[in-house]
Amino acid sequence: MARALFGTDGIRGRANTEPMTADLAMKVAMAAGLHFRKDHGRRPLAVIGKDTRLSGYMLEPAMVAGFTAIGMDVVLVGPMPTPAVAMLTPSLRADLGVVISASHNGYQDNGIKLFGPDGYKLSDAVEADIEARLESLGPSALAGSADLGRARRLEDAQGRYIEAVKASFPSSLRLDGLKVVVDCAHGAGYKVAPRVLYELGADVVAMGVSPDGFNINDRAGAVAPQAMRARVVEERADVGLAFDGDADRLILADEIGQMIDGDQVLGMIGRSWSEDGRLKGGGVVATVMSNLGLERFLESIDLKLIRTKVGDRYVLERMRSDGYNVGGEQSGHMIFTDYAKTGDGLLAALQVLAVLVQADKPLSQVARVFQRLPQVLKNACFDGGDPLQRRIVKEAMADGERALAGTGRLLIRKSGTEPVIRVMAEGEDERAVTRIVDSIVAAIENRSSSEDAA
Repeated sequence: MARALFGTDGIRGRANTEPMTADLAMKVAMAAGLHFRKDHGRRPLAVIGKDTRLSGYMLEPAMVAGFTAIGMDVVLVGPMPTPAVAMLTPSLRADLGVVISASHNGYQDNGIKLFGPDGYKLSDAVEADIEARLESLGPSALAGSADLGRARRLEDAQGRYIEAVKASFPSSLRLDGLKVVVDCAHGAGYKVAPRVLYELGADVVAMGVSPDGFNINDRAGAVAPQAMRARVVEERADVGLAFDGDADRLILADEIGQMIDGDQVLGMIGRSWSEDGRLKGGGVVATVMSNLGLERFLESIDLKLIRTKVGDRYVLERMRSDGYNVGGEQSGHMIFTDYAKTGDGLLAALQVLAVLVQADKPLSQVARVFQRLPQVLKNACFDGGDPLQRRIVKEAMADGERALAGTGRLLIRKSGTEPVIRVMAEGEDERAVTRIVDSIVAAIENRSSSEDAA
């Protein structure tokens, strides 16, 4: 069965409008709870965390109502990074975990992410089953009056996560002497991230740590790192870290304010772990969006780049199935399966800082392990049908493939959430790459009735 409600990272939408309403949140809790509820001799349990946006106050109690209505107990952990909930779910022997967050979106949006009892994000098949259950919820799903669930808060949730993240940092190393600017985007990591860095010895300059329900991701964090970059230069810091709203994503700046994306992190950690004998699978896993420069760099040191479709869940699925322990996305979702079961921005930051301390060199020398090839990505809007089947579009794509043969690559993919086709090309010549992308975008958007057929 195909999914209609769940996207590549849970359910997401504008808060208090369909589908992101309190009513749906309650029903999703009931449907997901029914899927995971097992007769294992104890009351079933759900863990709920959230970020700092205003609508969390609406969606959290709605989900509590849904779980307790079917007889599940609930543990509330409050504002916590997404990876913290992934860690706490199996630690508490819970039946599922929930994160109420729209990640890097503005406060107007919110979302629901679900984790199974093992702490991993759900498969497409499980999400499809939950959607099917939504259509058949009825009185029979409700617990009896004496069997309703209970809700409580876990007071030491932050401490548990902090210690788990610190355990990923080599015990022989410290961050003493490092000045670190950290921008928490007024999001879920605003308490735990500065504390972890401080406890490991860093001189911490914290930004984005005053959430008010409205300012999450507002000109801050991984989606807007300009202020962090400027602060690094102003403070003469050694490194800048920027997380998104639910702290599962990391973007860095070096000591001179240059940005470091997920591709550079994958290359740096892949090489370091390979040299230490820690890298599993002989390579790293990334998506089709990762730069060709990363692929060429890894090949030069006898490592592989395995590509998946876009979405950190698909990166993780490939890592688990084929035994890799380093993977991620260019956008900053980094997954290290030796320590975590989903992307974790803070944990990724510690892995970068460990390499930096060991190298005893500026981050600008440590983190820039390859030269990026020019990469151009543009969105083409369409108003129905399948533009990729039109003759003019096929011809533009074929021309682009021929022009890039042997020197670059072309990637065309439909958005899963809006009527947009994403056109990406990369190669040695930026102007040529731009022309190719512009030509295909123009072909997609320039519909004429005579070109509807292939």
